[in-house]
Amino acid sequence: MDINIDKNSKIPVYLQIINEMKGKILSGELVAGQDLPSIRMMANMLHLHRNTVARAYGELEAEGLIQCIPGLGCKVRRQRSYGEKDCDQEKASSRQKVNWLAQIREEYLDMKVNFDDLFQRIQGDDVISMGSSIASPEIYDERKMAEALAFIVSDKRKIQNVHCPYKGDKTLRANLVKFLATKGVKASIGNIQVMPEINQALDFVVTLLVGKGDTVIIEEPISPDVYRIMELAGANIRTIPVDEEGMNPLALEKMVQQLKPKLIFVSSSYNDPTGVILPVERRQKIVDISNRYQIPIIEEDVASELVYRGKKQQPLKAYDTGDNVIYIYSFYLTFVPGQSMAFVVANKEIVKRISYLVSMRMIYVNGNSQKLIARFLQDGSYEIALEKLRQTYGKKQEIVCNALDKMKDMGISYKKPDGGVLIWCKLPKGLDSKAFINIAYQKGITLYPGYVFYPRQNGGRDYIRICYSYETEERLQKGMIILRQILEEELN
Repeated sequence: MDINIDKNSKIPVYLQIINEMKGKILSGELVAGQDLPSIRMMANMLHLHRNTVARAYGELEAEGLIQCIPGLGCKVRRQRSYGEKDCDQEKASSRQKVNWLAQIREEYLDMKVNFDDLFQRIQGDDVISMGSSIASPEIYDERKMAEALAFIVSDKRKIQNVHCPYKGDKTLRANLVKFLATKGVKASIGNIQVMPEINQALDFVVTLLVGKGDTVIIEEPISPDVYRIMELAGANIRTIPVDEEGMNPLALEKMVQQLKPKLIFVSSSYNDPTGVILPVERRQKIVDISNRYQIPIIEEDVASELVYRGKKQQPLKAYDTGDNVIYIYSFYLTFVPGQSMAFVVANKEIVKRISYLVSMRMIYVNGNSQKLIARFLQDGSYEIALEKLRQTYGKKQEIVCNALDKMKDMGISYKKPDGGVLIWCKLPKGLDSKAFINIAYQKGITLYPGYVFYPRQNGGRDYIRICYSYETEERLQKGMIILRQILEEELN
């Protein structure tokens, strides 16, 4: 059966399928009782996601044009004459279910969920988590944390603990101003918007700035969370390959001149997944490009404080004399798991609009977590914890890298970062990362395959991402032994 689909058409693909098949059924080209391709088969034929085909089939079935029976497949229904009753349909009418796939908006049907499915694998003590980047739970003193929380919740002004200003707790923002000064960033509390976590912060900024069809430039490879937020905004995503020093300013400027993008996204310190960090010269040049072409930069920073060798780099925002950089910092890897937070530093007009979105979409803003982080920033506990984290993560990095060094004769290769919590590791020739991580999971360790970090999944098939932040040193050593055993078995 020939179905002609134009993916460049403004008509949604699922509607094109419906229109084509409806025309063939009503014209008699497809006759009653004729078997139709399964949803999976049709998706493969048309090179579409099966959810798109499922939505089209669901609409056709709702119109009484086809009938799909689980386990038996789909067929063309006999079309009733005028006035003729369909007894079977009448019997079934009382138990008809909503076709949920037909109700879901098109852009959410084809969402790639493999990254999320992989994230769920971290659950349980029987699996050694070397995939997801989660802060180490062993750094912060439990007793001190409990005392701090007890003090906060016992405050008589309880309403202020439950609800805080939409921009964020004022004490926290005042302390963030001081924290930013240590990073070379000048800001006032009016330039800061506190958010529960980093993906939400990025989502709100993209919601404000990016419309359907707007071109955005991002790095590649990159965290799936970033490109999925851009995709759902309807952005035209263009990528610049990351080399050993991050985004190349020469390639960036050439692309800016050609495409005139709406914004540029940069992960400045220890890019996820490669672990590379932009040197000072590139930071300055990228900001200069932003200034000259008046294009905003979104700078994401999760790991800049986690430096084990060399000097800590100032963020791009520190070189931003034109107020063109929107800086997003996260405590995700440096504070207590479950109590993390992020904040945005930007032009006051941007902050004002983000705050408006917060007021519209979040009736409750967690004040206790904000006061907790403010307390740790104010009394110096956060800086003490950062030093412990650097020592702890640095030791864990050595465990992973020493084990990988012993596998180099098997074809493993990688570049050791100066900080962060990730190792971007190339597998021996002939091994596919998708198959490899599934075997690893069966053996008791979780890893991420490289292809999920490419928006079109057109690279990274021979890479895996290893994260060493969460597990203890003992479990990491055990995990690396298992990884070596899998390599030996696969190569043999």
